[in-house]
Amino acid sequence: MTRTVVKIGVAGTHSTGKSTFLERLRSRLSDGGYKTGQIEDLAARARARGFPILTQHTFESTLWIMAEGMRLEAEASLNEDVILIDRPVFDALGYLQAALQISGRSLPPRRVEELQTIAAAHAGDYDIILLTELDPSIPLGEGRDENQAFRIAAGEHIAAIADRFGLQPLRLTSGNADELLETVYGMIIKSLPQAQISCHCCTE
Repeated sequence: MTRTVVKIGVAGTHSTGKSTFLERLRSRLSDGGYKTGQIEDLAARARARGFPILTQHTFESTLWIMAEGMRLEAEASLNEDVILIDRPVFDALGYLQAALQISGRSLPPRRVEELQTIAAAHAGDYDIILLTELDPSIPLGEGRDENQAFRIAAGEHIAAIADRFGLQPLRLTSGNADELLETVYGMIIKSLPQAQISCHCCTE
C-alpha cells in the first residue's frame, strides 16, 4: 500500500505562536493515534554550526537551513503519517530578504535566483500552509531578537513570498488559534486513509 504523508508548514516572523500551535496540534494528533513527527525551527542549529543568522543571514546560512529542512522532511516521511514543520523552506528566504533589507547588504543575482528556485520548487510539497500574523501587543519570547524592524520585515517578506508562490495559506492570528486547530485537524483526518491508520494498530 502506498503511504500517504500529510505535511503541515507554519511560517511567519518570530514570537507569533507557531511553536505553541504546532505543539497543540501534535498532541491532538497523537491522542488520535496518528504517527506525527515535528521538525523544529533550524535557526538555532545553524547558529550552533557557526552560520550567522537573523539580521546577519547569508546565502550560505539560508542554503543550509533550506537543505537541512528538506533532508529532515524526507527522513520523517519514511515513518510518519503527519509531519509538522516549524518554518517551511520558503520561510528561510523571507528571513534572508529581511536581513538584506535591514542591513543594507545585497547578494549576486545568481545566488538570489538559486534560493528562490529551491524555495518555489519545494513550496508545492506542503499540503497545508499556515501563516502567522504579527500582533505587536504580544511581547517577544525570552531570548528573542529585539530588533522590531527586522521582526516586521521578516513577516512581510515571508507573506509576500507566499503570495508570489500562490500558496494561499491559512492565517493564524492571536485570536483564532482554537478555531484553526480544529480546521487543520479536520483537513488532516480527511486526507489520511483510515486503512493506513488501522495498519499501525495491527503492526505496533
